[in-house]
Amino acid sequence: AKCQCKVVPKQRTNCGYPGISAAECKRIGCCFNASVPSVPWCYNPKQKKVKKVCPNDPYTRINCGYPGITAKDCTRRGCCFRAHPAGVPWCFYHRTVEE
Repeated sequence: AKCQCKVVPKQRTNCGYPGISAAECKRIGCCFNASVPSVPWCYNPKQKKVKKVCPNDPYTRINCGYPGITAKDCTRRGCCFRAHPAGVPWCFYHRTVEE
């Protein structure tokens, strides 16, 4: 993503080797920007920001508990709890999404 390459020049960490081409730099998953002298032109992208969410679709839930688990025991495991609908896990894992 382009936003991951918006790194302040002095905070860039080198990702390539001297003389690497823009195409080769991008091919290995790095960012390339040759507009600022004396800093790495091929550099590591910023880490993606991720957050944990409880999936909305009850039919994509991945079970995190056991039949009859309480909401308290479920959240103690670090999982989501929703006591509806019937026939799907009520205690289930978070899903990680990119912000």
